[in-house]
Amino acid sequence: MSDRGALHRVPAALLLLTALLLLTALLLPGGPALARMAAARVPTILISVDGFRPDYLDRGITPVLSRLARDGATGPMRPSFPSKTFPNHWTLVTGLRPDRHGIVANVMEDARRPDEQFTMASDDPFWWNEAEPIWVAAERAGVRTATMFWPGSNVGWGGTKPAARYAPVEGGTRPADWVQFNQAVTGTQRVNAVLDWLRRPAAIRPGFITLYFDTVDTAGHEFGPVDPRTDAAIAALDRDIGLLIDGLARLRVRANLVIVADHGMAATSSDRLIVLDDIVDPALYRLVEAGPYASFVPAPGREAALEAALFAPHPHMQCWRKGEMPVRFGYGRHPRVPPYLCLADSGWTIVRKPPATGWTGGAHGYAPDTPDMAALFIGHGPAFRRGVTLPGFDNVAVYPLLGRLLGLDAKKDLDADATAFSGALRRP
Repeated sequence: MSDRGALHRVPAALLLLTALLLLTALLLPGGPALARMAAARVPTILISVDGFRPDYLDRGITPVLSRLARDGATGPMRPSFPSKTFPNHWTLVTGLRPDRHGIVANVMEDARRPDEQFTMASDDPFWWNEAEPIWVAAERAGVRTATMFWPGSNVGWGGTKPAARYAPVEGGTRPADWVQFNQAVTGTQRVNAVLDWLRRPAAIRPGFITLYFDTVDTAGHEFGPVDPRTDAAIAALDRDIGLLIDGLARLRVRANLVIVADHGMAATSSDRLIVLDDIVDPALYRLVEAGPYASFVPAPGREAALEAALFAPHPHMQCWRKGEMPVRFGYGRHPRVPPYLCLADSGWTIVRKPPATGWTGGAHGYAPDTPDMAALFIGHGPAFRRGVTLPGFDNVAVYPLLGRLLGLDAKKDLDADATAFSGALRRP
């Protein structure tokens, strides 16, 4: 007897009951809701091009990205302060500003760990556990996730680290698939890994993927944002994005692409320096960071003398106590922010001593509303309308956009919602 003949013998009422039970299971709290199934059919790929300014699209060397921008939604995005890599990557996937999610700098300290310092190699959950990243929320909602590099994605979120130094991190939640960052992995290899994930059977195919590129930022730092060698890095990155687009077409995968940068890049040189040794006695402070901004811990009992030196008028630099920074920065209240911070004008660099030789290059970390710090945003795919130019918006809006694309329950404690994209999204 054929299976088809057996199916005809099943009462229609039983088939209807089975369908209703299946639908109920899909919609039960904690189960894989229909929106999660849609996310699996139309995956969302979050792509970070570190240090990519929106005006890089105007140089005539990005045919792929420029086409995606024309055919989707694009606009300048303001980074959060400080306009550094790790704080802003964590903002993009948590929906919170650094002052709330705890990754307040690329280098930072915490009074609870007086003998430690956070660097961009730190994977101890202690530093990361103050805000839940979107891959944890997605996994909990039944959307499988995969990260081809993203700051913090190698950390077991919610895990703990034993007291012994260099002991392995224990527990915590990571994406279902993740890759430890290695700068030697080429852009082509990163793209191919993403495409391999999308070739999987539906049961283990990710519905949310991150993809990270660092070469444009590296070139911008070394050569400056306006240099033929930086242009070459931009063009090479565009070709890598083209490989992804071609691969998706071959796989017949319709994906929503959210292409972002963490910050922009400003031209710097040894001709535009603010030398701390010419301003303040080194005995008055301990320097935590320097560059586009500098942060200080005062020597015991020397607060008044340090303030007198820092708060005097200085060309191209302004200084504040941590709790008195301009409101527009949304920064300066987290315990990990040092007691004093000085910010340089865009293109100027705060150093402790003058360099032995001259140099030119690029940097970021300046005020978020500085034009050179503007970051790329492109939304492209079936969820986005064509030809939309967005007014400037803050990057905290990206998380609620991702949540909407993935069908996640809206969070109420975020620093923004998705209204910045209301004119860019198609109706469900």
